[in-house]
Amino acid sequence: MKKQHQIQVSIGSNQGNRLENLSSAIVFIHEQVASVVKVSKVYETPSWGFESDSFYNAVLTLHTYKTAPKILSQLLKIEKQMGRVRTQGKGYEARIIDLDIITYDEEIITTDTLQIPHPQMQHRNFVLLPLKEVQPDWFHPTLKKTLQELLAETTDTSECKVIHTLVSPVEKLGLQQYNYIAIEGNIGAGKTTLATKIAEDCNAKLVLERFADNPFLPKFYKDQNRYAFPLEMSFLADRYQQLTDDLAQFDLFKDFIVADYHIFKSLIFAKVTLQEDEFRLYKTMFDIIHRETAKPDLYIYLYQSTERLLANIKKRGRSYEQEIPADYLEKINRGYLDYIKTQTNLNVLVIDVSDLDFVKRQEDYVFLLAKIQEKLQQV
Repeated sequence: MKKQHQIQVSIGSNQGNRLENLSSAIVFIHEQVASVVKVSKVYETPSWGFESDSFYNAVLTLHTYKTAPKILSQLLKIEKQMGRVRTQGKGYEARIIDLDIITYDEEIITTDTLQIPHPQMQHRNFVLLPLKEVQPDWFHPTLKKTLQELLAETTDTSECKVIHTLVSPVEKLGLQQYNYIAIEGNIGAGKTTLATKIAEDCNAKLVLERFADNPFLPKFYKDQNRYAFPLEMSFLADRYQQLTDDLAQFDLFKDFIVADYHIFKSLIFAKVTLQEDEFRLYKTMFDIIHRETAKPDLYIYLYQSTERLLANIKKRGRSYEQEIPADYLEKINRGYLDYIKTQTNLNVLVIDVSDLDFVKRQEDYVFLLAKIQEKLQQV
């Protein structure tokens, strides 16, 4: 799964309740555009380039898979939503909200409507100072200078005074106070995508299943009866070894860990694929391993309709998955849901994501995060 883009956005206001304007804009951006993972302190600064009331300014760090032009379009919509009317003139003016993309990864973008890095950022303390807070190691790709160097060389002598501290929406969720979340789902449900996204947004340790290394998987999809037992046994051994090794690297009392599978995934698939006598032998081994495996604070099962699963499988294009039959996926879903019902000692959250797209629609991702937060608070 590819990493999300990291974007720095400058946010400012000098009309009305300036702090409330910034807070509202942050919420709108997080709910409609991209995950707001960091917020700098709020600086009060004199108006730049014209005579007016002083501004409140900050810089946000966003995570998203969206393109820079898409982000710009959505930020302009939020400005309009909050009542800003951009005039056709080139002069500066007072504004209820001002949203500018400062950086987009390490990219250099020059179009008629967008220039990244922002062409005036090196001349503005109200951008450089809060940017240094949220992205201290950022390096200007065209000027070839660090933020420290830009601050030392800027001709802007205006005073920027810290007047408030805001907390990002991601930090407010408080997921980092927990230790271990496991996200599960059927083949193509999006568990790896969601686990990766949450880990990146929350600065968590990520544990991903090593499915691609299993030599029996392509053979299994061609001849299930012959290769089911060696496949499931090799998966069980590998999952146990990986969980043991990976979790041992982290402090289960201090680190926040997000995994895209849990060990009892092995039992679900084995129940569907193995013959009865094979399954009895398998379960004996599984029960021994399961007792020694760390239990997550929250186990999340992403339920996805079979139609969507098949579409997702086709889209990601793994050749050995293309002939998976619908009834096999339905058996896996039933196996998960039936087994989950028996887990009285496991904190379980089942979410139907059949009509959600948490990659393209930020509001769907925010909905999932709210569900996860609500369930964790019940622990």
